[in-house]
Amino acid sequence: MPEEMSSLEQPIIEMRGISKAFGPVRALADVDLRLFPGEVLGLVGDNSAGKSTLMKILTGAYHRDAGEILVAGKTVNFKSPHESRDAGIEMIYQDFALCGNMDVGQNVFLGRWPRKGPFVDRKTMYSEADNVLKRLKVDVNSVHQRVESLSGGRQQSVAIARAISFEPRVVVLDEPTANLSVVATERLLETMLELKKHGVAQIIISHRLQDIFAVGDRVMVLKRGENVGEREIKRTTEHEVLALIVSGKPEK
Repeated sequence: MPEEMSSLEQPIIEMRGISKAFGPVRALADVDLRLFPGEVLGLVGDNSAGKSTLMKILTGAYHRDAGEILVAGKTVNFKSPHESRDAGIEMIYQDFALCGNMDVGQNVFLGRWPRKGPFVDRKTMYSEADNVLKRLKVDVNSVHQRVESLSGGRQQSVAIARAISFEPRVVVLDEPTANLSVVATERLLETMLELKKHGVAQIIISHRLQDIFAVGDRVMVLKRGENVGEREIKRTTEHEVLALIVSGKPEK
């Protein structure tokens, strides 16, 4: 994020000095992260860099050993993913967490179906699910279609629609394009840009630098649990970021 913007706008997320160890294994060491409203931040590094651990701490799945987390300037201490969701933070994992034998509408409101008295208000559920999908310009034939019949890309879109139905301020996507076709990847990146237009801040964990450069504003590199560099997308190259991932040092 350019200095002129960071000085004028408050981060929606700020993580300061985050550290975490699993027994003798140090996963994170004094990591800082800032995310601004409407920004897309790429989080990259090798398989043991600490990316997922950092995001699981942000979303309350893991407890940090040290450090501080602020949401919109207020210190928080999430004890569960439910608490982070209440604060407007959603994380979409690689497995999507969908029920294949249920339809799209049921999955969008999974576990919180609208009710009319003791019964599920199906009319409201499908209408609101359809509205979310249209807002994101998601290409699904029908909200009554079973999720198991959808392609991986469309299932990913349903998972995003479910996250957006909570009206989050922040969405974290963990390797969202890892198992998608080229067409599905393009569709997902378009959805991310659509979220950006609506002011939703996003963090994308990915090994695919081309995806981050397609939608990102900044990229942050972790190596062995440390932040070894941050770059603005428009002022760097994939080659420079790759050098940070591999060596932990800028290219010469």
